[in-house]
Amino acid sequence: NVSDCYCGSCQLIVVSSREFTGLSLLRTSKEKPQYSELSYLVTRQCLQREDLNQLSQYERLKPTALDSFGASVRNVKCLATIKGFFPILQWLPKYSIKNDLFSDMTAGLTVAVLQIPQGMAYGILAGTAANVGLYMAFFHCLVYAVFGTSRHISMGTFAVTSLMTAKIVATYSTVIPTLASNGTDSIVPALTPTESAIYTPIQVATAASFVAGIFYFIMSVARLGILSSLLSEPLVSGFTTAAAVHVMVSQLKDLLGVSIPRYKGTFKVLLSVRDIIDQAPNSNLTAVYTSLVVILFMIFMNEYFKPWLSTKCRFPVPAELMAVVGGTVASYLIGLGPNFDVGLVGLIPTGLPAPQFPPLALIKAVAVDSIAVTIVGYSIVMSMGMIFAQKDNYEVRPNQELVALGFTNIVGSMFSCIPTACSLSRSLIQHQTGGKTQIAAVFSSMIMLVVLLWIGPYFESLPRCVLAGIIVVALKGMLIQVYHIKKFHREGSLELFVWCVTFLSVVIIDIDIGLLIGVVISLISLYVKGWKTYYSLLGTVPDTAIYVDIGSHQRAEELPHIKIFKYTGSINFANKSNFKKALYKETNVLQRPSVSLVPRYNGESTRLQTTKAVIIDLSSVPHIDTAACKMFTEVKTNLEQLSIILLLATPADCVYDALLHAESIGEGGFNIFPTIHDAVIYAQGNESAV
Repeated sequence: NVSDCYCGSCQLIVVSSREFTGLSLLRTSKEKPQYSELSYLVTRQCLQREDLNQLSQYERLKPTALDSFGASVRNVKCLATIKGFFPILQWLPKYSIKNDLFSDMTAGLTVAVLQIPQGMAYGILAGTAANVGLYMAFFHCLVYAVFGTSRHISMGTFAVTSLMTAKIVATYSTVIPTLASNGTDSIVPALTPTESAIYTPIQVATAASFVAGIFYFIMSVARLGILSSLLSEPLVSGFTTAAAVHVMVSQLKDLLGVSIPRYKGTFKVLLSVRDIIDQAPNSNLTAVYTSLVVILFMIFMNEYFKPWLSTKCRFPVPAELMAVVGGTVASYLIGLGPNFDVGLVGLIPTGLPAPQFPPLALIKAVAVDSIAVTIVGYSIVMSMGMIFAQKDNYEVRPNQELVALGFTNIVGSMFSCIPTACSLSRSLIQHQTGGKTQIAAVFSSMIMLVVLLWIGPYFESLPRCVLAGIIVVALKGMLIQVYHIKKFHREGSLELFVWCVTFLSVVIIDIDIGLLIGVVISLISLYVKGWKTYYSLLGTVPDTAIYVDIGSHQRAEELPHIKIFKYTGSINFANKSNFKKALYKETNVLQRPSVSLVPRYNGESTRLQTTKAVIIDLSSVPHIDTAACKMFTEVKTNLEQLSIILLLATPADCVYDALLHAESIGEGGFNIFPTIHDAVIYAQGNESAV
């Protein structure tokens, strides 16, 4: 087949390799040749970049802000926008009652069973009452079902966000003395925003939830959904492992039935461990024995019975609920609270809380502290959402998730809820038990409503050490992430450094400050990785016009009189000196005469004559700035003094535009080519390069 190329200046000949050899192996029209059986021959003029621009009618588009706004307005479709803002309108009309309803009901029932113990445990972990976690299991699941795009994540309490909320509560709430004789906290007075203001823990927690919701809306408007990708895997692993240490230490007092002060700020974990060790001889033996029984029961169920039963039945065993019910019944019959001084969950009111707006003064006070909770909550939601979306082949929209989290937190803040996130364990259960959509969350919410209206008070005699034992066993998955050190060590020293710094900062300093330090270190390591560049000399594979790294490809040959330098990475004011140094080092043009031994593909060596042309391959350079253009001019001038021409090849459009801008301000004057081979042909045909 012979045809004119689109540019009109060359002919494109495409033949089958079998036909090209003259063999009479003709294919029928239905047979498709393999790529390895095709070859091509292109004959055209040698083009510089401006010649190609004329042929392709290249035009740099510079739309004004008004044009961009007008295009955005014209592209708005009201119905599609409304459905995008309320994703439930997209999937609910397509909902299959026959195929999906039973699976969603099963998943919702299973998740609700898990929500009861986790809600109470993490509600107490957040420094609030146990019923707060149950409220979250109702309100948050319903709101997210309307605005969320993930079909499987289970909203509500999460250990890390509960612990971070506890720090905010301890900082800004006015502590009302509790019955320390029951094994609850003996808390030192906390700092209040003002001397006269008195704020309860739930008021502080709801204020943090409201502020987090506002932050989510701001991030959505600013289209900052991509920010979750800034949290690297070493950062998330180190942070969650350290947070698990915080949670573990916070539960030791309930496991032992002792009272210790609640600390804030630096060395909080270390000071708490010191006090626990000092109070260990005063442990409540009944609480210790109860905790030990619960921990052994949960370990047996999680490590042995559940894996065995999973091969027989797809419904998971509600081990946590069994422990809660068993602990409640035993406590009520034996009287663990009044007779053995074991700390109990306490009052769980029936019904739903009345809507109440958080105190305005607290909203300003907790704003800074809520930033870390916002970032962590969004990162966990997006991470789990993307995992399930990839498995089941649907889309999770980052910015819509910000909207969903904004509404979830703001609505929840008016009904005694703390900042939300999705639970890793509950989300996995919802997916594994066959949940298809967020209808499963709706069923789960209805079951939680029954618990809140009628069943809740029956758990008032539940020992706190039972919940502590459940939490400690549940932390296994987060604590064993310490073994990730080996993986990150194999990946590189920067990954290991990020993990270690994040972990130690969170454990020794505090959760929010440690997270900030980890983010900064992670961004610095990302910059360092981007700063590290790769460069090499290119040669051609004989009879192919393909240019490859001569250090990696044994058959590649350098062209006579020509040095082809390939650089990977951005070139800017920060690394322009390194680029110039690498260029001169690899091409060896400053040591005249430039004579070097170059291996050929047959193992022999050949002496190259003096270099006459240097070609810089810019195909892997995503960005250059004005300082880099000036540096190119300096290199061009230095090479011209040595009778060497400088040619630039294969720049991206944005790099080419930067080079043209440099010429407009008096720099540049470069010879720019669309391909390396065009530059080679030009150099070979130039009189000064011969």
